[in-house]
Amino acid sequence: MSALVMQKPEESAQLIRRSATSDTPNILSEIYQDDVNIAIWQNGLSVQTQDEAKQLIFDEGKLNLEIAAGPNDVITQLVSKHEGLSNTEHLNQHIQKLVDMFCTLFELKRAGIRLSILDQAMCPKFHVDKIPCRLVSTFSGPATQWIAHQDVVYSKLGKASFNVSDDMSGIYTDVLHIQTMRTGDVALLKGSNWQNNEMSGLVHRSPQQTENEKRLVITLDFID
Repeated sequence: MSALVMQKPEESAQLIRRSATSDTPNILSEIYQDDVNIAIWQNGLSVQTQDEAKQLIFDEGKLNLEIAAGPNDVITQLVSKHEGLSNTEHLNQHIQKLVDMFCTLFELKRAGIRLSILDQAMCPKFHVDKIPCRLVSTFSGPATQWIAHQDVVYSKLGKASFNVSDDMSGIYTDVLHIQTMRTGDVALLKGSNWQNNEMSGLVHRSPQQTENEKRLVITLDFID
């Protein structure tokens, strides 16, 4: 990852983080700005990609595929690891594009890739990831929810809200502060392990799902 400008811890804590959003993919590079903790490319999936994602959910029911791959071998690995992905040409090409963007942006040879069909919230409570940065995108179904930095009561995260639901914990003071990504959006979520971001990682959670509702979600992480 490219070098980041060093800040004193007290300066980092005082810096209010913001979101960067655009309908062009170049917005993802804004994640390198010290005051940005989420960058969202408001991407519209092609009809073919949407249809393949829905069909994959219908055919497979459940999926939890984890691979390590770069742009040149990701499609080959996807198809070899799961036969159902041999019928999702447009979806596979879109995943390859995301891997290429992620690896290029962070100067990685490979990314840790997880492709999942979920029938319940994987991370139902608001939290911060203890990682540098993660790419998240939902291909079908409801997408990730998040709260802007200035709207979070950070002291209520983690142990402070153990066994207490988000709506009772005080993590947010107004339900209108909860923001929801759109299906197809591509987001980079800065975590607490990003340099000088210990107290400012993006607060997010998996969305609530209705009965029989499923999601197809991809995440990309640093591994090299």
